[in-house]
Amino acid sequence: MKIDLKNLTIKQAHADLVAGKYTAVDLAQAYLENIKNKDGEIHAYLEVFSDVLEQAKVADKRIVSKNNVTLLTGIPMAIKDNILIKGRIASSASKMLENYHATYDATVINKLKDAGVVFLGRTNMDEFAMGGSTENSAFGVTKNPFDTERVAGGSSGGSAVAVAADMSLVALGSDTGGSIRQPASFCGLVGLKPTYGAVSRYGVMAMGSSFDQIGPFAKNVTDAKIVFDFIAGKDLLDSTSIEVKSRPVVKNSDFSTTGVKIGIPKEAMKIDGLNPEVKKNFTESVEKLKKLGYEVKEISLPNLQYSLAVYYTLIFAEVSSNLARFDGVRYGLHVDGANMVDDYFKTKQAGFGPEVKRRIILGTYILSSGYYDAYYNKANIVRDLIREDYKKAFEKVDIIITPTTPGPAFKIGEKINDPLQLYLEDIFTVPANLAGIPAISVPSGFKKVGDKELPLGLQFFADHGCEDTLFDIAQSFENK
Repeated sequence: MKIDLKNLTIKQAHADLVAGKYTAVDLAQAYLENIKNKDGEIHAYLEVFSDVLEQAKVADKRIVSKNNVTLLTGIPMAIKDNILIKGRIASSASKMLENYHATYDATVINKLKDAGVVFLGRTNMDEFAMGGSTENSAFGVTKNPFDTERVAGGSSGGSAVAVAADMSLVALGSDTGGSIRQPASFCGLVGLKPTYGAVSRYGVMAMGSSFDQIGPFAKNVTDAKIVFDFIAGKDLLDSTSIEVKSRPVVKNSDFSTTGVKIGIPKEAMKIDGLNPEVKKNFTESVEKLKKLGYEVKEISLPNLQYSLAVYYTLIFAEVSSNLARFDGVRYGLHVDGANMVDDYFKTKQAGFGPEVKRRIILGTYILSSGYYDAYYNKANIVRDLIREDYKKAFEKVDIIITPTTPGPAFKIGEKINDPLQLYLEDIFTVPANLAGIPAISVPSGFKKVGDKELPLGLQFFADHGCEDTLFDIAQSFENK
């Protein structure tokens, strides 16, 4: 039978698999066919695994025997290339790790294997997750399925496109400053950045250790919640992880909007470069929320204006520290030089792309003697002020909303030679990572450009550990 991949959800696929309408092999084959037909042009995958159908056969045996069948058993999923799967290449889209095979599973992969997920392949990304367009991949750009002349967003662009183009039912990405939410917005998807620590980072290549979080891409809020519930939880292998309390997936009809307050930061809507169509779409989204019964009020986040400068000061410093390990000695690329020091220089020169080099250089400068106090320490102080702003705001409101991005997907090559313009794309997303709070991007409409309809996204923020509140409110908006 032909499977309607465009409208398929996790719950529907699970029901069909259990009822025997089709097998996990049939489902995997349908996605493999789509990948074969589409991915040559849009390049979401760096590798499609050769054992996909073998994985699906194992899932089918579980389903037939009714042995530990979960909602994710037999569900095809794409994985960002910076998440380790034992025995498989994990390159972080870099020449530095082009032939590196992971020696262990990331905690999230262990959990998904236990659930019976079928891993389709590893997806393209900005090198070491540094970028907002997936143009910084060492292996070529990923194109937006809504307009192949435009970027997919980044750094998790491949994962977003895999789901948006029906080449995977759901996918995992990582979000350091918006790397799930921004491509989700550009590709018309739901993208979740969980509370810092809600999902273990063990087995994920670190970019910014105090910012990174793994989260799902999905076509609807319910699917995002299902994946989150499977991957969340405290992990003894990650000292920053925390226990999260999450309800089972419930019908949104059980949720009441009565008394729920939504805050709009007055500072956010005054940001330079906000596309007029995005502002119009945001205003229309606010009206929909009011009609749903929410109380919408203006709030103030006085230090929001410093968030981008603080984020990039801190992230450059953490990048400089985290990428020092790629020295050509222990694993990854090695280039012979005249001596050991020359080895280091030649290896890094050959292995890293321009954006990674730029961030390492700037981060090393920030952490150098005489500048550590002037930049790094001051940025941490302001980060605490931003956290305090959100803490005070959540004493007055339950949810905060902003646009996800200042504009729709931009053209490939339009901003790649202007790093500051690319960094400005993160203006609405980085505050959640600075404060460690959860945020979700939900499709909110389209902007017509020529003969193309480009997706736009609405972003919801909640207080620490309040993912369930995010899911409830985001789903009520989605239903509207």
